[in-house]
Amino acid sequence: MLKCSLCIHDERTAKIDVVDGKPLCRECQVYLKHPIDRNAIRRELEELMEKVDRAIIAYSGGKDSVVALYLAKEVYGVKELEAVMVDHGLMAEEAIENARRIAEHLGVPFRVLRYDYSDIFREALLKAQSPCRACSRRTMEKLRKYALKNGYKYIITGHELPFGHHPYRVMKGGVIQVRLLSLMPERERLEILKGLPFEFPELPGYTTNCLVLGPALERYWEVNGHSFEHRRIAALVRYGLMDREKAEREVARPEVPEEQKKIVFERLGLESLP
Repeated sequence: MLKCSLCIHDERTAKIDVVDGKPLCRECQVYLKHPIDRNAIRRELEELMEKVDRAIIAYSGGKDSVVALYLAKEVYGVKELEAVMVDHGLMAEEAIENARRIAEHLGVPFRVLRYDYSDIFREALLKAQSPCRACSRRTMEKLRKYALKNGYKYIITGHELPFGHHPYRVMKGGVIQVRLLSLMPERERLEILKGLPFEFPELPGYTTNCLVLGPALERYWEVNGHSFEHRRIAALVRYGLMDREKAEREVARPEVPEEQKKIVFERLGLESLP
């Protein structure tokens, strides 16, 4: 089975060609033909953050949103911040406690907005699909409406991959989403976490906050033989934000505790999967 020489894609997850004697997936071929200007992206981010004096943090309580909160408060000195968590009904309690503890530690107001995303999660499990994109879209829309209602122009998120060649995007109504961790390697994020009262929950999958991701990954693996996180994590390797060995572990078939699956299934009203 051919495997990309630059990222972690293989023939299960992407089309691979042999280019100049090396196997390369189509995504890496595009990346090599149209490389990103890292300095330009970081410069654009720095210039934008100089204008941000009031913002909300899309605050999941996971490691990346915690780092984003720290950077906004301690590095960029945003004068008025509010850490807003959207609890979709299957957030790990440890993540909520992490979020509250670190917000208090940094002196940032913390708000939890509670919604029921069981329709998204139930459909994903029944159809062996990823719930992440639909969950993210709904969450960003909730936060956009919250920002408009409360007079915020900026939503800061903990995404490490930029929007193509830019670290921000303009949403409906003029709200600007800023990916504050754009192109920040994982090792730098972990170094920041060492100085904060952050505790890593033991959850399967590339998550430190979501209970449904593990069962959804397991279900997807059963049907498709690989992880639905593969493409995103391959991009992290391609951009040099995560080392290959760690990435391979993250996309391996998860081992989900029975107790976790029981909690998820009970909350979603599922007795079993087809």
